[in-house]
Amino acid sequence: MPYVPVSPGIRPDLLHSAEDRWRAIVETRPDLAPAIELQRGLLTLVLDLSGALEQGRMPRLSLPPKYLAAKLARGVPVIAGEPIPLPVPTLTPPLLQMCETLATGGAGEAATHIREALAGGAIEPGSLLTASLTRDQNVIRSGAFHRGLSPDLLWLVGELAVSPFVHLLQRTLFANASGELAAALDQWHRGYCPACGSWPAVAEVVGGHRTLRCSFCSSAWERTAYSCIYCDETGDKFVTAAPDPERKDRRIEVCANCSGYLKAIDLRELSPFPLLSITDIETTDLDMAAMEHGYGRPAMKDMKALRKG
Repeated sequence: MPYVPVSPGIRPDLLHSAEDRWRAIVETRPDLAPAIELQRGLLTLVLDLSGALEQGRMPRLSLPPKYLAAKLARGVPVIAGEPIPLPVPTLTPPLLQMCETLATGGAGEAATHIREALAGGAIEPGSLLTASLTRDQNVIRSGAFHRGLSPDLLWLVGELAVSPFVHLLQRTLFANASGELAAALDQWHRGYCPACGSWPAVAEVVGGHRTLRCSFCSSAWERTAYSCIYCDETGDKFVTAAPDPERKDRRIEVCANCSGYLKAIDLRELSPFPLLSITDIETTDLDMAAMEHGYGRPAMKDMKALRKG
C-alpha cells in the first residue's frame, strides 16, 4: 500500500524518544551539539503547537473522497490548489517564537529581522503561512528579497510553523481512507508527497519496505518501482551506495541522469511527526557525501503547473 499511516504518538513519549536520539547523536558527533540544541528548541515549539491543534477543531473542508481520488489520479497532491483556512491566530505566536529560537541558536540578526517584519506588519503572518502551506517558494522568495530578508530562513520559519497543521490535515484526510480514495492512494507511485507535493526528506526502510517520508507533513508512502524518485530512472545511472562500508544501514540513492539524491536509512519503525527531522540531522554526513560528488536535491514541484497538467 503506497500510503502508510504513521502513529502520531504521545507528546511525553516523543520527547523522551527525541532526547535519547539527540544524546546518541552528540556522543558520536559532538560537532553537531549546537545544531542539536537548536533543533531541541524548535521541535519543542512544534510539539507544543501540535498539542494545541490536536485539542482544537480542524476546518470543515468540502473535499469529497471521489474528488480527491480524481486529483491523485492526475498526479495532483490533494492539498494543492485548495482554499484551506489556516488557524492564523494559533500559529502566529509560535511563528514568532521560532524566529527568536533561531536568532539565539545561530541565525542571529537574519532571524531577528524576520521576526520584526512579521511583528511589525511588513510581512503578514497569514500570507507567509498560506504560501508555505501551498508550497509557493516563488512568493516567499520574492517577498524576502523585496524586504532584504533571508529567503531560505523565511521559508524555514513558515514551514516549521505550519507543519503541525498540515500534518494533522493529511492525517484527517488519509487516515480512514476507503473506496476510491484508498484505491487512488494505493496507485500513487510518484516521488513527491500525495498530500502536499513536497519531496521526501529520507526513505525509511522498515522490514524491507522502502517508505518515503515527506519533508513537510511527514506523510509516508511506498513506490512499487525501485527507481529515482525525481526522474524515475531505473537503469545503471541509478545506484545505491553506502559511504561507510561499516554502516550499510545508511545509504545514498544517487542518480546520474538528474543528479538527484535521497538518503535511505534502515530503522526498526517509522519516525513519528515531528521526529523525522532528527533522522535528517543525524544523517548530515550522507548529505555532505552526496554533494561532494555533485549530487543535489531538485527544486520543489510547481503545484500550479501540476494542477494545469
